[in-house]
Amino acid sequence: MVKIYTSLFLIFAVATGVAGQTKKDTAKNDTSRNLQAVTIKAYLSEQPVLTVPASVSVISQQQLNVQPDNSFISVLNSQPGVRAEERSPGSYRLSIRGSLLRSPFGVRDVKIYYDDIPLTDAGGNTYLNAIDFNSIHNMEVLKGPDGSLFGANSGGVVLLSPVNHHADGNYLSAGLNGGSYGLLHENTALQNKSGNSQLNLNQAYESYGGYRQHSYMQRHYIQAVNNWTYNKNDQFRLLGFYSDLNYETPGGLTLTQFEADPRQARIPTKFTPGAIQQKAGIYQKVLFGGAVNEYHFNEHLRNVLSVFGTYVDFANPFITNYGQRYEGTFGFRTYFEYTGDTLKNYKWKTNFGVEWQQTNSDINNYGNRNGVRDTAQTLDKINTNQHFFFGRYVADIAKRFHLEMALSLNFYDYKFLNVFPNIETAYTDRYFKPQLMPRVALAYQITNDFVWRASVSRGYSTPTTAEIRPTDHAINPNLGAEDGWNYETGFRLRNTDETMFLDASVFYYRINNAIVPRFNADETTYYINAGGTNQPGLEVYFTDWIIRPNNSDFIRGLQFNESVTLDHFKFSSDYHDASNSYAGNQLTGVPEQVVVTSFQVKFPRYLYLFIEHNYTARIPLNDGNTVYAPHYNLVAAKVGWQHKFNTKSRFELYAGAENMLNQKYSLGDDLNAVGSRYYNAAAPRNYYIGFNVVF
Repeated sequence: MVKIYTSLFLIFAVATGVAGQTKKDTAKNDTSRNLQAVTIKAYLSEQPVLTVPASVSVISQQQLNVQPDNSFISVLNSQPGVRAEERSPGSYRLSIRGSLLRSPFGVRDVKIYYDDIPLTDAGGNTYLNAIDFNSIHNMEVLKGPDGSLFGANSGGVVLLSPVNHHADGNYLSAGLNGGSYGLLHENTALQNKSGNSQLNLNQAYESYGGYRQHSYMQRHYIQAVNNWTYNKNDQFRLLGFYSDLNYETPGGLTLTQFEADPRQARIPTKFTPGAIQQKAGIYQKVLFGGAVNEYHFNEHLRNVLSVFGTYVDFANPFITNYGQRYEGTFGFRTYFEYTGDTLKNYKWKTNFGVEWQQTNSDINNYGNRNGVRDTAQTLDKINTNQHFFFGRYVADIAKRFHLEMALSLNFYDYKFLNVFPNIETAYTDRYFKPQLMPRVALAYQITNDFVWRASVSRGYSTPTTAEIRPTDHAINPNLGAEDGWNYETGFRLRNTDETMFLDASVFYYRINNAIVPRFNADETTYYINAGGTNQPGLEVYFTDWIIRPNNSDFIRGLQFNESVTLDHFKFSSDYHDASNSYAGNQLTGVPEQVVVTSFQVKFPRYLYLFIEHNYTARIPLNDGNTVYAPHYNLVAAKVGWQHKFNTKSRFELYAGAENMLNQKYSLGDDLNAVGSRYYNAAAPRNYYIGFNVVF
């Protein structure tokens, strides 16, 4: 805890000193004025992040550039309140302000959008691991429940931008890097502007042998975005990607196995075969695409309409069976925005819209005979429909108050049919009662550079398809939705040239009917509504160019970044399973402290150095809090050099190292694991080197 309090003191001390600098100091280095102001587009129209009455993190192209480009894990974990894990290469888990307990793998409680199209399907599944890192150029993370505009979620919303809106003109780029344990990652990109059209193409291939046995990963990826501006402010976009990902899953280890040989895959026992013998892994093909049209009827009224579809071919040979899914999703999202006449001390706008999705799934399980699909065990069809209507009113009063009131009405239902072994002929329907999700938020601009904010919002998250029909093959129509209320306040502070920025939030979130997995003796999974959780927390993000960007000094720029997450998440008095009560225990899978500190240093001749330290406190591995993963300290560094041939062409060479302290840790534990197989060992000290070229 000493480290955390020291970090907080440093944040506020530096912030106070920098905020007091005069404009004369700022004017010394004119290049600092060229730093781009941080804006956010998530709330339907672009606005400065300073005055947004919500907890948001904006991950820019510049922040993505200094991180390792082989996974989203490092850059997501640099943001307060966000925890991303990778149990083995390609196997992502993502949580925002909440428990990873609900998600044995994948994404739960979080709604993800790709441009203006939901990447999360109607069944609640999100294939974030399908996307190549280099094909995303901006990320916006909305923390806490935000269903008033984005439908059912209890954790937050992530928006991914596949186009770099700050890259002008035509260019062709290529990159290649390789590293420890057989890492190979190449990518190419093309941007072509012709008249009113802009075409962006991305291609990537990544393979990684992995640190552990049986952890090879390979992904082929291609992405296309075509934007046509057919009037001054009107645009039509076609966009989509195809991803072919497969990765081996080595499985969890007991503590004894982890300490003896962390590289080994799950070994056979006299009751079950091992991961290598069963060729355990994921084979996942995703085809995703859609069209987005933005049309302005006049200076007051505009409409945004998107239509989309996804097809997923998913196979999972596992220790005990062979799972296969075929999923098709289609839907649309549209909203109107009306901007009222601007008065002297009053501006307002309102939005009304609807989002509708249908996902049809064939979910089948077979025997697994050494990685080969065997005889059928259970064959099911599940059709899921999710849609919601939303409205929003925004007002700026006296150029100081920013008020937002939003509300959505959410509908969710699914129907299921057992094709084998019961050979049913009629679907069984399950309808959820329509739910209102309100959000009220206020920001007050105390000065031009200091804004206080507060909000109240309701979270609501329906069970996903993978929870309704888990790996025990039994459809659970009694599984209910979880919901809760989030109360939050915070402030943002910047200096006059926007080279310093401080964002702090404190919140309390109470979840009811939490959906959590439980495990049978044969290691298959089922889900229950276990009770509630109490989730108070504090998040702080601070960044400052201690030495402003300049063109004359030896140090051409020194940026300091600090991210602090302090959680005190506990199970409430009604949290239990069939045999035990866990009231008052720490929330499984959630560290109470995470502190991420980084420095970026710029030198002459376009040399740069980036160093990052991540401290993560110990993590409870079971609901009883009888087993913890120890805390760990991760240090990573990246150094690069760039040569510019002209204003548009450049060559960059870089090298980096991760886990420089050679920590022995698990990045993605199996929680409440059968047989105490909690641990998925992460790689020790490892290195990479690569280059990028742009013409």
